[in-house]
Amino acid sequence: MFARLSRTALPFLLAIALAACQSMAPAPQKSLYDRLGGQPAITAVVDDFVANVAADNRINGFFARTDIPRLKRLLVEQICNATGGPCTYTGRSMPEAHRGMHITDAQFGALVEDLQKSLNKFKVPDNEQRDLLTILGSLKPQIVGQ
Repeated sequence: MFARLSRTALPFLLAIALAACQSMAPAPQKSLYDRLGGQPAITAVVDDFVANVAADNRINGFFARTDIPRLKRLLVEQICNATGGPCTYTGRSMPEAHRGMHITDAQFGALVEDLQKSLNKFKVPDNEQRDLLTILGSLKPQIVGQ
């Protein structure tokens, strides 16, 4: 009787145990894009960031003859794409876009400060700021000194 019971009960108990283990599995982590609030939040931060850059005498000269609406669109695409969002970046490569500009470490740092000011204004949590700045910071060698 025990053998008969165990043959019928064992698959049932295994199914229950498997279901319990699956419900204990951690939920998949949201992408940084989702954690930032998606495209509307990224667009709001980019709009504010570009205004900060325009007011920053350390670096605003680089953007004097820039098509600002296009720049904003490309920045949103780039951040959206780099953080796991559905966007495709349609701009030039970073070395190509910055060739001949001779951007210094200090100027790159000023740009990062302007971005952090916007991220803080919109109360982006520290972890998301760190993750975003790590992604964007990885582009520094492609921008500085070109």
